[in-house]
Amino acid sequence: MHSHTMRSIPMGIEEVVALTGKPSGWIEVICGSMFSGKTEELIRRLRRAQIAKQKVAIFKPMIDVRYSEDHLVSHNKQRIPSIAVKKAADILNQVKDAHVLGVDEAQFFDNSLLDVCRELANSGRRVIVAGLDKDYRGNSFEPIPQLLCEAEYITKTLAICMKCGNPASYTQRISKSSERVLLGATDTYEARCRACFEPPEE
Repeated sequence: MHSHTMRSIPMGIEEVVALTGKPSGWIEVICGSMFSGKTEELIRRLRRAQIAKQKVAIFKPMIDVRYSEDHLVSHNKQRIPSIAVKKAADILNQVKDAHVLGVDEAQFFDNSLLDVCRELANSGRRVIVAGLDKDYRGNSFEPIPQLLCEAEYITKTLAICMKCGNPASYTQRISKSSERVLLGATDTYEARCRACFEPPEE
């Protein structure tokens, strides 16, 4: 009796070429709550591509200046140079001849990011996107749901609940602000599990 296992690690471009005879583009999405290691995983994949001497271009929204204006920086201080863009369409103007594209904090872009990622993947590029899949109310955070439908590879990262230590997939805002987009780190947010998450009263 044969068993079938699902491939959880995206193939390298060399493997795709060997199987199909031509380069193939695809989209990878890394999503989860805050403090779940999304940016850390994005940086890991991009560094592997750089080690393989693939041309890499890395983008972040201009609004995200928490740790650096010109680097992706994870909460555990891993960092990699990046280009800050005002809107998703600006990515297309700065791709040049890069074959691997990284996009962090996707929730700070509007739904046009989906078309940008689709266009890049259709042109034969590998596109890796990271972002929050739920906002502080526990609702879907666009454009991640749309990107999940389009992606060939999906990674859901989990944090550790800061209340009880269980796996956490929610982001609890601990400040009083009611803005949907509010930059912050451990002073503003906590990772929470389903049982400990408290939706805001509003």
